[in-house]
Amino acid sequence: MTIEQPKISIKNLHKSFGKKIVLDGINLDVAAGESVVIIGGSGSGKSVLLKCILGLLQPEQGQIFLDGKDVVPMSARERKKSLSRFGMLFQGGALFDSLSVWENVAFGLIQAKGMDKEEARIIAVEKLGRVGLNADVADLHPSELSGGMQKRVGLARAIAGDPEIIFFDEPTTGLDPIMADVINRLIVECVKDLGATTITITHDMSSVRKIADKAAMIFKGKIIWQGPRDDIDHSGNDYVEQFIHGRAEGPIQMDVLKP
Repeated sequence: MTIEQPKISIKNLHKSFGKKIVLDGINLDVAAGESVVIIGGSGSGKSVLLKCILGLLQPEQGQIFLDGKDVVPMSARERKKSLSRFGMLFQGGALFDSLSVWENVAFGLIQAKGMDKEEARIIAVEKLGRVGLNADVADLHPSELSGGMQKRVGLARAIAGDPEIIFFDEPTTGLDPIMADVINRLIVECVKDLGATTITITHDMSSVRKIADKAAMIFKGKIIWQGPRDDIDHSGNDYVEQFIHGRAEGPIQMDVLKP
């Protein structure tokens, strides 16, 4: 029986900032087309992990394989080419206030791929429609949109280039529960349409239950549990149990209180 090669494979990844160890031997495999959601408290290393995969940060040790090729030692030119395979939905939306909505969605198509503006606008409007926004939104500016609409624009931008891999950074932060559910549903639908491989970092357990095939928890720079989404509620791990139920009492808080 042939074992399929992971789309993303992280081996013994270490990253520090001065004396502060942020990633302390991360190991994680993500299969092609799989949706992996990483949970963990603030400062646990979730965002740093994504930045290492993207090449925005250089780890001190370890390997990051994309389709079997280690991207850590890549040159800047090779890395830039590799980035064309990624889409990203940023936590705060990260929309450019000076650009119209369609220009935000098409930014990567125009700047990174050199696409003609007219063609890029057509694709942008199509992607806006995919996330439930009408064409008349295209010429507005981000400041004219609600938070939920801005998040949809960010999602449209993330899928604009039909990426193989998409990262979602706290996709429902700042949204009410209904809009959060809308965004989660749109993520599931868009990812399914693209057949993309995704990694999401979040504190929102409703997102985990909605969009994850597999979940993993980072604590103190290590993945302390990972498994199928449906196993998270009976993980048998005290740290996971405390986190998913939002309890003040437990091993995480006890560790925080240690001198």
